[in-house]
Amino acid sequence: MKAHPYRIFTGFLIIILIWSTTPLAIKWSGEGPGFIFGVSARMTIGLVLLLLIAFIKKVPLPIHKQALLTYFAAGFGIYGAMLSVYWGAQFIQSGFISVLFGLTPFMTSLLAYFILQEKAWSVSKLIGLLMGIIGLLFIFWQSIDFGGDAVYGIAAVLLSVFIHALSAVAVKRVHGDLPSATVTTGGMLFATPTYLLTWLIVDGEFPQAIPDHAFWSIIYLGVIATTIGFNLYFYVLKHMQANQVALLTLVTPVLALWIGQIFNNEELVWGAWLGSAMILMGMSVYQWSYLLPRVWLRDKK
Repeated sequence: MKAHPYRIFTGFLIIILIWSTTPLAIKWSGEGPGFIFGVSARMTIGLVLLLLIAFIKKVPLPIHKQALLTYFAAGFGIYGAMLSVYWGAQFIQSGFISVLFGLTPFMTSLLAYFILQEKAWSVSKLIGLLMGIIGLLFIFWQSIDFGGDAVYGIAAVLLSVFIHALSAVAVKRVHGDLPSATVTTGGMLFATPTYLLTWLIVDGEFPQAIPDHAFWSIIYLGVIATTIGFNLYFYVLKHMQANQVALLTLVTPVLALWIGQIFNNEELVWGAWLGSAMILMGMSVYQWSYLLPRVWLRDKK
């Protein structure tokens, strides 16, 4: 059954709001209990809620080969991408987690082109993506101190971008027309035990005290970002091309930078605003090609 365009659009907007607040929550959730405990607790809460919802709504969880491959592809992204970004969040400002994730459209488009044979490239779309990337690089060079531990944070988030994009393309590749709730729950069933095993091996000690901001961040991430966010993500991924879904990461950096500045006193220089404007322009050109002169829009046949 084909989803109504308004439902897809609404889910798209909600994901933007969730992803814009997630970077700061990720940073806060690891302050005190440690990043591995923070992400493991988040995923455990999320999995319990997802299983409860699956039981109440009788969400099917088939175990045939194609379904298991889909769960593994989703779980690979949930584990690898999230673990990398949680580790990197210790070393860079929360807003720049989202900024670096803005490189996802480029990575996803390349992977989708080679793996899915998505023929979404055109002159106008290429110009839009390049404008967005230039804007991200402008923010990047103007606002991040490359010295010290920031290099580790940048490398970890870039690794997360690659894993996230690869997972999205893999899910599209093997997606057996499964409901988004099924993909989310199945992916979490793969990822959560791996998180808990990682926590037991690396740490294994329950924190004696959890700061209030860390506690509520974990709750928010487990209930909203995981249970609702993941479901909506796989929902729109099912009904949109992988490189279109990746445009989410061209919008969320703008809001994430603003949220980090207001709620975590993260410095936002003038270059960040200029780069953010460039990102929005690039996204507009990518989606609405009529903004460019027609002579530029003659795609090669």
